[in-house]
Amino acid sequence: MENTDLHLFFGGSYSNLHALKALQIEAKRLNISSRKIYHTGDVVGYCAFPNETLNLVRDWGINAIAGNVEVQLREDEEDCGCNFDEGTRCANFSTLWYPYAKMNVSLENKAWLKDLSTHSKFEIDGVKIGMIHGGLTDISQFIFKSTPQSIKEEIAKELEVDVVIAGHSGLPFMQTLDDFTWINPGVIGMPANDGTPRVWYTLYNAKTKTFSSHSLSYDHQAASEAMTKNQLPPEYAKTLIDGLWDNCEILPDAETSERGIRIVPAELCLGVAVK
Repeated sequence: MENTDLHLFFGGSYSNLHALKALQIEAKRLNISSRKIYHTGDVVGYCAFPNETLNLVRDWGINAIAGNVEVQLREDEEDCGCNFDEGTRCANFSTLWYPYAKMNVSLENKAWLKDLSTHSKFEIDGVKIGMIHGGLTDISQFIFKSTPQSIKEEIAKELEVDVVIAGHSGLPFMQTLDDFTWINPGVIGMPANDGTPRVWYTLYNAKTKTFSSHSLSYDHQAASEAMTKNQLPPEYAKTLIDGLWDNCEILPDAETSERGIRIVPAELCLGVAVK
């Protein structure tokens, strides 16, 4: 029987088919229907199964928006559009995994990507929610917990919502800031740089108006081996195992200082300020 109260949010499948299948099993265990599941983009990314992961998202019928990778793929661009600084390790690694993804995504899936919006707005029992990938005008903008409130406030005001659900940065966090709430539900394609192979998603209970973050275990060893087999960046294959990012180039100092510190699941009730 469908759980009518629960909604599931996640981002960054990153071509990690093993993790996406594990999340689908978890959603079925929780009796959450596909129409109450939301993906913040970057279905495609670093791992070994870009086309298969897109197929699963399509067949599952969940609500998905385009991340920067989907935009670049559908426009036949030559880079991932991730907003990495030129010459950095992240940028150099993208010259390996992005061409692999581009080569392996079918024309049918590229056509499907053209129909994805880069953001969406909807209501859940009167709560106005806006879902974006990175920023609103800059899809590949990195927004973290330590990012100034004014940046988040500008986006929330432009969307005219109570809650912003955003992805791209790869780290889960929740904040209620004055009269709006910012949620990054985490990603399932890569660990959250906390020294564990766990990946993350977020539930919203409409009855209690509570968001809660949850870790997910999956066959990370098989996902890593598939990356190695397909000659994808070994540094990212290692991250799937040890839970540590190869570098902290995109991270502000506050998030860099938390590298390797095990993340604890959190809850946030709407209307309760947590700075």
